[in-house]
Amino acid sequence: MGSTLWRVVAVWAVSTLTMLVLAGILPDFKLQSDDGDSATRIAVTAALGAGAFGVLSAVVWPLLVRALLLVPALVLGLLAFFLNGSLLLIALRLIPEGRGEVGAETAVVVAAVMSAVASATGGALAVRDDDAYRRRLYRLSDRRRRRNSGRDDQDGGGPVTPGTVFIQLDGVGHDVLRDAVDKGLMPTVADWLGEGKRGATHRLTPWRTDWSSQTGASQLGILHGSNHDVPAFRWYEKDTGEVMVSNRPASAVELQRRAIERTGDGGLLTVDGASRGNLFSGGAEQLALVLSMAARRGKENRSRAGYFAYFSDPANAVRTALSFVAEVFREIGESTRARVKRRRPRIGRGGLYPFIRAFATVVERDVVVAAVIGDMLAGRSAVYADLVAYDEVAHHSGPTGPDVEKVLARLDRSLALLAQVAEHAPRAYRIVLLSDHGQSPGETFRARYGLTLGDLVRAGCGLPVPRRAQRTHSGAEARASVRAALRRPVEEGADERRPARRAEPIVLASGNLGLVSFPDVPHRMTREEIDRRHPALLPTLANHPGIGFLLVRSAERGPVVLGARGVEVYLAEEPAELGPLADFGPGAMEAVRRTDGFPHTADIMVNSWYDPAEGEVLAFEEQIGSHGGLGGAQARPFLLSPLALSEPVAPGQELVGAEQVHHVLRCWLGEELGPEVPVGDAGAVRAENPQVTAREAVAEAAVPVDDSRPNAAGGTAFAAADAAGQDKTH
Repeated sequence: MGSTLWRVVAVWAVSTLTMLVLAGILPDFKLQSDDGDSATRIAVTAALGAGAFGVLSAVVWPLLVRALLLVPALVLGLLAFFLNGSLLLIALRLIPEGRGEVGAETAVVVAAVMSAVASATGGALAVRDDDAYRRRLYRLSDRRRRRNSGRDDQDGGGPVTPGTVFIQLDGVGHDVLRDAVDKGLMPTVADWLGEGKRGATHRLTPWRTDWSSQTGASQLGILHGSNHDVPAFRWYEKDTGEVMVSNRPASAVELQRRAIERTGDGGLLTVDGASRGNLFSGGAEQLALVLSMAARRGKENRSRAGYFAYFSDPANAVRTALSFVAEVFREIGESTRARVKRRRPRIGRGGLYPFIRAFATVVERDVVVAAVIGDMLAGRSAVYADLVAYDEVAHHSGPTGPDVEKVLARLDRSLALLAQVAEHAPRAYRIVLLSDHGQSPGETFRARYGLTLGDLVRAGCGLPVPRRAQRTHSGAEARASVRAALRRPVEEGADERRPARRAEPIVLASGNLGLVSFPDVPHRMTREEIDRRHPALLPTLANHPGIGFLLVRSAERGPVVLGARGVEVYLAEEPAELGPLADFGPGAMEAVRRTDGFPHTADIMVNSWYDPAEGEVLAFEEQIGSHGGLGGAQARPFLLSPLALSEPVAPGQELVGAEQVHHVLRCWLGEELGPEVPVGDAGAVRAENPQVTAREAVAEAAVPVDDSRPNAAGGTAFAAADAAGQDKTH
């Protein structure tokens, strides 16, 4: 209360000074009688005028805007100046003895300047005040809340069943979250885990990603129940001659279409859901900052919870703008310190990167959090939102260290804000926290060996290698959000267009996973064909110290993993020895085998070297924190779920793959919302026996049909998919 009163007084004082300055500058604006007044009297007049204008702006302006909602946006924007000027004229009329006087045209200018100054002052004073921020967001979503009041029960109360909010902390691995809690960086998460003053309300569960440990594959699997045929972040498709890129709007639309076609279902959020800041919609009707919808500009696909809705509040705009500028300077300072201290590994962080980082850590975070708050106050049943701040910073600063610790602390403040809002929402909410992948540290392949994976492939093919290798760009998710917001196509580099030369290989990188394709061969080349065409290529790659293993397909013996010194592991023959896969942890062979079955798997799949002792990999992109392949923390994200929901897995078992996570989340929605959420026979199992875990429910209802993807407990994920009525192709 005290801080709010202080801000009101400060804004009033600044507005008074602004009015005095304008009265001194503008000849048609005065704050004194014709006979002249003392300085004190003029100041009192200015204070009265500023106060009256502030009160009218706070009380009358929202009513005027609401009354003019049907006016076209452009007309309303022009009309706003005249309405604001009219409020100033009224305010001056309220000053005793008629000392305030201004011309009609000048009133428009004075009102506009005073409104801007007042908003800037209030925003600057409240920029670190989450309570004030939350109150503004309440006001921002108040109209939407009333518009959706039809969801409430007939007696006027809110919905009886709880809602669920899924918050994805992009790129935050299980161990990173655990360390942040132990260091006191995330007190909200610590309280949920019972490490604060009260008992635990949530449980922490690690899960294991697919071979393609990146947002495109993980989020598609989580939201739509299938990430089949997503071998990497970017890959070449021979049948169309195009490169698919997960964070390109056109590619995201196609991937979502394929997933829906495969599962026969719209997604996790089809029942009264909202998708915020994601690559895919999840079947939600309410969308904001969803990449798969960025290319669709029809009125029916727009969302009031996006950028325009957020920045329609000047205080929000000021708060975010000031934080944006602060974040740009913070990044410049951090990168300068890294250079001065000669930290290793290190990559370039100049150019536009400070602004891209500020967009990810400030703008995207604020807009998405505001949208989620609006969804909670509107009483939506299910919300899924992605916060990409950590992932963007970790790519350039590394997965651990002071740079990312600051980001994690600020993300925890956002979680605390959402938890506070949940207490005032019209229905109870369960907050589920999860990540789509982790990140593994390590220097880049180019920094260690002086050449890129593309250079190495060209050398193995006997092609000329350029003296100066082209520098690849980060595949961070935030970059796509920036381009989508600016309505610019997402292009990560020259290699992501149609190949210019028919016989040269296309080499693409997804973190420490590389893909080599020969575009002039219409089918996936076999090992024998590659050896006949380029006899030195496979040995060159397999024996390079920066390569962990290769996946190719033999015409005679099926998929084969190649390692150094001639080691071969034939995956179709249940090998007794795992060879180079042994260092990559449990489930590596199953993950590689599953990817081999995708229609668009590259001719050669390349996974970088991995050091199990240090957890380091070598990224084929310019990233010192990377993800996309096998090796280390990148394949170990987390799932933090309320104790009120069933156990995601039984003791001693683990979740394997994003598709299994989808079915667990879907089962939880069935527990919360009842029969309105289609979860197949698994929902009936949980209804009869609430003590079983979510995974046991889908397993008990399963009809095994495909053993292509065994999990750690010996079951099959595709069987679980059938149990939930999802995968119609098996």
